[in-house]
Amino acid sequence: MEERNSNNSTVKNVARAIVAALDWNSTPDARKAAVSYIESIKAGDIRVLANTSFLLVKKDWSSEIRLHAFKMLQHLVRLRWEEFSPSERRNFLNVAVELMSEIADPCEEWALKSQTAALVAEVVRREGLNLWQELFPSLVSLSSNGPVQAELVSMMLRWLPEDITVHNEDLEGDRRRLLLRGLTQSLPEILPLLYTLLERHFGEALSEVGRQHLDIAKQHAAAVTATLNAINAYAEWAPLSDLAKFGIIHGCGFLLSSPDFRLHACEFFKLVSPRKRPADDFASEFDSAMSSIFQILMNVSREFLVRSNSAGRAIDESDFEFAEYVCESMVSLGSSNLQCILGDSTTSSLYLQQMLGFFQHFKLALHYQSLQFWLALMRDLMSKPKLSVHSSGEGSAANNADSNSVQVDNEKRKILSFLNDDICSTILDISFQRMLKKEKLITGKALSLGTLELWSDDFEGKGDFGQYRSRLFELIKFIASNKPLVAGAKVSERIIMIIKNLLNSPMPAEDLAVMESMQVALESVVSSIFYGSNESAGGISEVHVALCGIFEGLLRELLSLNWTEPALVEVLGHYLDAMGPFLKYFSDAVGSVINKLFELLNSLPFVVKDPSTSSARHARLQICTSFIRIAKAADKSILPHMKGIADTMAYLQREGRLLRGEHNLLGEAFLVMASAAGVQQQQEVLAWLLEPLSQQWIQIEWQNNYLSEPLGLVRLCSETAFMWSLFHTITFFEKALKRSGMRKGQSSSTSSSTPHPMASHLSWMLPPLLKLLRAIHSLWSPSVFQVLPGEIKAAMSMSDVERSSLLGVGNPKLSKGALTFIEGSPFDVNKEGYTEPNEADIRNWLKGIRDSGYNVLGLSATIGDPFFKCIDVDSVALALIENIQSMEFRHTRQLVHSVLIPLVKSCPPDMWGVWLEKLLHPLFVHCQQALSCSWFGLLHEGRAKVPDNHGILTGSDLKVEVMEEKLLRDLTREICLLLSTISSPGLNTSLPALEHSGHVGRVDMSSLKDLDAFAPSSMVGFLLKHKSLAIPVLQISLEAFTWTDSEAVTKVCSFSSSVVLLAILTNNADLREFVSRDLFSALIRGLALESNAFISADLVNLCREIFIYLCDRDPAPRQILLSLPCITPNDLHAFEEALTKTASPKEQKQHMRSLLLLATGNNLKALAAQKNVNIITNVTARARGPVNAPGNGVEEGDSVGLAAIL
Repeated sequence: MEERNSNNSTVKNVARAIVAALDWNSTPDARKAAVSYIESIKAGDIRVLANTSFLLVKKDWSSEIRLHAFKMLQHLVRLRWEEFSPSERRNFLNVAVELMSEIADPCEEWALKSQTAALVAEVVRREGLNLWQELFPSLVSLSSNGPVQAELVSMMLRWLPEDITVHNEDLEGDRRRLLLRGLTQSLPEILPLLYTLLERHFGEALSEVGRQHLDIAKQHAAAVTATLNAINAYAEWAPLSDLAKFGIIHGCGFLLSSPDFRLHACEFFKLVSPRKRPADDFASEFDSAMSSIFQILMNVSREFLVRSNSAGRAIDESDFEFAEYVCESMVSLGSSNLQCILGDSTTSSLYLQQMLGFFQHFKLALHYQSLQFWLALMRDLMSKPKLSVHSSGEGSAANNADSNSVQVDNEKRKILSFLNDDICSTILDISFQRMLKKEKLITGKALSLGTLELWSDDFEGKGDFGQYRSRLFELIKFIASNKPLVAGAKVSERIIMIIKNLLNSPMPAEDLAVMESMQVALESVVSSIFYGSNESAGGISEVHVALCGIFEGLLRELLSLNWTEPALVEVLGHYLDAMGPFLKYFSDAVGSVINKLFELLNSLPFVVKDPSTSSARHARLQICTSFIRIAKAADKSILPHMKGIADTMAYLQREGRLLRGEHNLLGEAFLVMASAAGVQQQQEVLAWLLEPLSQQWIQIEWQNNYLSEPLGLVRLCSETAFMWSLFHTITFFEKALKRSGMRKGQSSSTSSSTPHPMASHLSWMLPPLLKLLRAIHSLWSPSVFQVLPGEIKAAMSMSDVERSSLLGVGNPKLSKGALTFIEGSPFDVNKEGYTEPNEADIRNWLKGIRDSGYNVLGLSATIGDPFFKCIDVDSVALALIENIQSMEFRHTRQLVHSVLIPLVKSCPPDMWGVWLEKLLHPLFVHCQQALSCSWFGLLHEGRAKVPDNHGILTGSDLKVEVMEEKLLRDLTREICLLLSTISSPGLNTSLPALEHSGHVGRVDMSSLKDLDAFAPSSMVGFLLKHKSLAIPVLQISLEAFTWTDSEAVTKVCSFSSSVVLLAILTNNADLREFVSRDLFSALIRGLALESNAFISADLVNLCREIFIYLCDRDPAPRQILLSLPCITPNDLHAFEEALTKTASPKEQKQHMRSLLLLATGNNLKALAAQKNVNIITNVTARARGPVNAPGNGVEEGDSVGLAAIL
């Protein structure tokens, strides 16, 4: 009696705890206590847990309590099953099976039925094949008792293979294999049962609907849905031959004609379609089954496409949804198993025609699905076969590989034979039409595109338009490579048609969207045909002659256009530079194109006073960039025209009709041309272009007037014309450095014997630039900043674009006339000296000078010796480092990235002593202090302290905090990247790799060297030798491990690895002590941060190296390990003994990892395993319309299954 009362009390207490835990009106303490009590029951006596849970799943309790009780039972079976005796397990199973009979009630909720079936499935998985064979007859018997019982059995069969298809960490590999083997052996019983249930209850559902017994029809429909869900659980892994033999493929194919079940049936075909062909005796059976799947889906596709193309046949959204899923399965079929139907030319041809039908369908969703098939097919067809080298003695393997290669080639030839000109032509037509966004079209103005549903920003789940359009371009390129004449004719025909429509339009500029969309299509076709190794690109073949005729005709049409509207001129310029690769093989037309570009340039207004007409300035710049693109694409075909271009440039300049920005672009085009002509030509062109610039640039008067004292720069900002003239001069220096030097394809031997074309110009270019940068840097020093005018102060703040970038949001619209230039630096194209500068102009100018000036210095440094010998290091240090303490983080990061990292990479070893200490010492001292302070603020006070306060200016507190943290992380990563660069192999040639044997005490003490021995050829050694450099650097490297930035830690790891290596190989006591004590401790602290989980293996390896190679030379590693909270001397002794028994670094790392976890009580978050325990849950409702969630429908009284059609 007392025991019964105790049981009843436990049951009531658990029920109350479940209610309290699930009730959000409960207090936090009450919920916490309830959860704690439930967990104590789950961890307590297993029999109490079982009895309590079985009582709580009875109908007397609420649904919430019953569901939670089922979860407790599943927890018991999954994690504590072994604690039961064999007889107790048998009793448990009997009770669970009885529950299935009890819950087989139409009034029961779907979720409870699902959990009951899941519980029985869990028991079967735990007990194995023998129990399953014993239980199966009773399940068959139960399923024949009615539709609800059949639904329950199907649910159980659906849950049974769950651990095969869903990864579960609690199920060991052996158990998973046993489950797979057992279920595979049982398929001859399971699959016929599922087919029987499918056939029986579908038929019964139809009969009951005919008798108007709708409630009973719903039950049969739910059984059909549950059976389909069960079938889909076997579709991914059951042998395809079994699915065919036992009627599953036929049954699911039949249900594709049922509006109520077709989506679930289609899910089956979606799962089986990508199955891979086995390489065994069952391959022919697989091909036969897959062929039948092709026939089933093609019949459904044909019926839909016929209905869709018939104007009088109504098709609703559910039909389109179904067609999308059918198309998805067809795509999987063709992408994975097209070889199964290649032997039947009729079927193969029909399949490709149907996929073409989906591709040209007006519904975007269907077109989008089929695009993936055509792209995959073309990628495969155009891929080159992999070459394999066979050693002697592998003759049979070589023969098999060769035969497989021949088979693949034969299959490709068959497919290519089906891809006739008509199919390729249709694909191109549709691709050209679909390169427009709906939002780009002006209603009533655009060319007629029929009823095509164009891409819109409203579409969800399809990625963005840029990705979609790039796939179209890729497909166009594949077709152009395979069918150049078809592609050339199609693109030419469409462009000429668009031009004619525009010429007949009263307002052509408003109809420009279609013309713009075709420009990149033309570029794709031309580049595919005339670039690289395409056979049709060169020679005098018939194809080449025909292609030249096509594009010559298109070029004539383009050259004949007399457009003067800026928008039209800009597009025409893009079309002409898209023809660049063609001009490489049709040099006769180059002169006409160049003349046309100059004609377009002169047709646009030169002086723009009205800001509303600044589109003309933008168009002029774009025409100038067309010269660059054509120079790159046309290659040597443009060389005969260089003098003519130079004469025209000179004429326009004399007439005052060429702005500085435009002259720079044309000069850059000249540099591109010269690079194709050779080094001598490059030097002559550079001298011709730079000589006029040097005359102004080297004058001492402007330097004294504007750069000799801080406020001189304020005066410069009031001289608008001169200010922008300096800007254009520096940007051209940048372009000249980027476009000069060795060209791809030129031999390195030639380049090494020939001085860099820009080397002779550095001595006059760089000194004034350094003075200008020093003056700009001084603006941020407190003493100068205080006396600056308000307009200059305001200009020193961030732009909206920079703030948006820091916040990770889309950039706001640039002001009219602002252009993001091809090199990536934004500047205002209207600023040529005609108006007074305002705050935005000065900000743009300061940013432009800094961006291009830093790039000029960085690019100059990469030239090597000429840079380091022609300029005084003190002047560089004054310009760059003098005001480092006043710099904002964003500017320091940019300085490191653009100047100091290239300089460190390129500095000759014999000049390290002169350059590195003067530049890097003040940088590292300042950055160590600034970063340490800022990270302390972020980690301990919740806000980074950065010196960019007046740079950020305005914004909500949250936005300012986000921007500050982004600035801090960016600078941290850049400084750590600098350290990683310093430790790169190319700058540390004398550092050997550690021997992989790894035994303790492996390094011979007599072989240790002085640190000086490594310093001349190891930059890390040089840095460590100079303590003034080493101290701040090593402090940064220690602190970085505790800053929550895994990207920075990844970079600093490589530097620390070199430091460890030098500590091992040298006899330097200070370095050894630092590594053994400070670095070893910092690495363990770093492993305590979860943010370092990604890099944890490298941190553990550094710990391993320090301990193995230094523990006998320094007591610190042992002392630090013994100071950890959960370690004993015996643990450490066992660890050391384990290390001596293995020479494998991998095993040693594992030992070190285990010891660290043990020593810290498993509190190293970077190493702690994240173990997710999967508990069976309800089937997630799929977003495929109302018929996909039968449980919800039954529960809430909505129509489900077959009854939904009434």
